Amino acid sequence: MRIPKALNPRVQSQILKKFGVYEKVLPHYTTPSRTVPEHIERPDYIVKQNPYAPKTPEVKNDVQIAGMKESCAVASSILNKLHPYIKPGATTDDIDELVHNFSIEADAYPSPLHYKGFPKSVCTSVNNVAVHGIPDLRPLLSGDIINVDITVYYKGYHGDCSKTFLVGDVDDRGLQLVNVTEECLDQAIKLCGPDVPFCEIGFRIYQHAKTNGLSVLPAFVGHGIGSYFHGPPEIHHTLNRYPGLMKPGMTFTIEPVLSHGSVHTVMLDDGWTIITEDGSRTAQVEHTVLITENGAEILTK
Repeated sequence: MRIPKALNPRVQSQILKKFGVYEKVLPHYTTPSRTVPEHIERPDYIVKQNPYAPKTPEVKNDVQIAGMKESCAVASSILNKLHPYIKPGATTDDIDELVHNFSIEADAYPSPLHYKGFPKSVCTSVNNVAVHGIPDLRPLLSGDIINVDITVYYKGYHGDCSKTFLVGDVDDRGLQLVNVTEECLDQAIKLCGPDVPFCEIGFRIYQHAKTNGLSVLPAFVGHGIGSYFHGPPEIHHTLNRYPGLMKPGMTFTIEPVLSHGSVHTVMLDDGWTIITEDGSRTAQVEHTVLITENGAEILTK
């Protein structure tokens, strides 16, 4: 894979003063993909060449909504089990093993596994890795922040959520980054409801991030979700003109990525790992939401 040139100590010192105290991360050695027992139902992108996705935002019926609630409950329960295991010395490959095993125990398929070639059962993005980090054998250090992005396929539906965890003692800049990112998601969900424009989510997140001196990375969007992993609408987290209105029965993810630095990112040669161009840390948090007659319900709470 292509590795950016190492920074000289003076430049590294300037970055740490600006963005906080942490170790910049690049991909490490990893282990082979894990296997899924035959009795676990596979999503269609594993068994078909042309998986289904709707052309327009899907308004789900009561049966589909019930299915989404079940899959999202499984995803969130797995995410909530991880707190005790995310500590200095653990590896992101350890987290992958946990998520994989928890998924299988729940009779769910870990959705990222072999999705468009992704080799692992969960995405783990540490410090300056913005999204799609591949779990590996680097031990977590005190001061790291790590996003764990979990999606499971359960009884025909995907449930998707993520959280940025604190590892050991995180500096004040890191704490602020994670806290404001969570606030952005909370504010975005509160404005959701029938006939609200999708683009309002990005305006609200952008405003709150900017007020707190943070950047929203525009390359990463939320998405419609259901029996399909990704579909319309696209949920942009910064200023945008994406068309359309929310309607009761729609389900989609909101998943902003914020940083202290530039909005620019670099994809590494593994085709998945995306890091910030300037080495700044990022935080991300995600929920799957359902639009109701009166507002929005968090399905992955």
